[in-house]
Amino acid sequence: MKPELRYIELKSGFGDNGPAWIGMAEFSKTGRTVYFNGKAFKNSNARGISGNYYDIENGDEYWISGIKKNGTDRHWAGRGKIIIDRKVVDLYLSLVDFNVLDKNRFELVNIKPTDKQKFAELENEKMN
Repeated sequence: MKPELRYIELKSGFGDNGPAWIGMAEFSKTGRTVYFNGKAFKNSNARGISGNYYDIENGDEYWISGIKKNGTDRHWAGRGKIIIDRKVVDLYLSLVDFNVLDKNRFELVNIKPTDKQKFAELENEKMN
């Protein structure tokens, strides 16, 4: 699958105020695993309490979704800046209803790539 722009928010321990990111996520062949910012997330099949994916290394729950056109990706009750990858700002702005990032709502960073092989090996170890 091609990488896609995604909104990703840590739910475990934070509720609606967890750290949140916007960046390009990569997917496994089946689409059930999402790779982003050095982490791998497995679809929880709606078994999570507040997230729809979990971190395969530590079990933390995350909410992962597409980008909302009106820019309201964070839950209405949530607070905090959304961290956005510098490399995707132009793409993000082309998809939303505003032309400039609000510095009070967004923080620009360089999001690191994910070593997908590391997680493939980790999941194979769990199966053996």
